[in-house]
Amino acid sequence: MAYVITEKCLGERYGVCATVCPVECIHPGDYKGQEFMIIDPEVCINCGLCLPECPVGAIVASEDEDKAYAAINKELTPSYKNNPPAPERPKNDPPKRPGNKLVN
Repeated sequence: MAYVITEKCLGERYGVCATVCPVECIHPGDYKGQEFMIIDPEVCINCGLCLPECPVGAIVASEDEDKAYAAINKELTPSYKNNPPAPERPKNDPPKRPGNKLVN
């Protein structure tokens, strides 16, 4: 099972998760007209390096933890897997999304 980027990433897209991924399975894209990072479930090796890097805790360790966003990541991957890397936001940059808090 692959890691999943969840709704907390909508409009945030810090991009730090992609920089630590050893297999380059995390791609910038958008969902519902907002910036969003996407994990390719076919490439993810479940190493866990991305999990502690997300400043807003938008990554979960199992598809079972958020089945809806697991399906969204899988569906969006073909459209965004060849995108260039996203510009990285500083990890201490305040969240843009109401209700999100810095956790890392």
